[in-house]
Amino acid sequence: MTPVPEVDARGLLCPLPVLRLRKALMALPQGGMLRLIATDSMALVDVPHYCEVAGHAMVALRDLGDGAHEFTVARGPSAPSAAGGLTPEDI
Repeated sequence: MTPVPEVDARGLLCPLPVLRLRKALMALPQGGMLRLIATDSMALVDVPHYCEVAGHAMVALRDLGDGAHEFTVARGPSAPSAAGGLTPEDI
C-alpha cells in the first residue's frame, strides 16, 4: 500500500496552509490523496471551502488534540482556472 503524502503546515497562517495544499494536490493525479496538518484555526473554514470551489473532495477531518487538525483530501479534476488561475509554479 502506498503511503499518503503529508503536508505539514503547522505554524503557518492563512492563506499559506491552503496554498501548500493546492501545490501538493496539483502534483498528484486525479483521485490521489494527501493529508494536510494545520494549526491555524482558519484552516477549518478555508480548507473545506477551497476543496468545494476547486473540485477536490475533503475525505476526512480529524482533531489531533494539540491544536492541530488533519485534513485528508482527494484531488478532483480541477484545472488552474477553477482555483484562481494559479499554477503550482506560482506558489
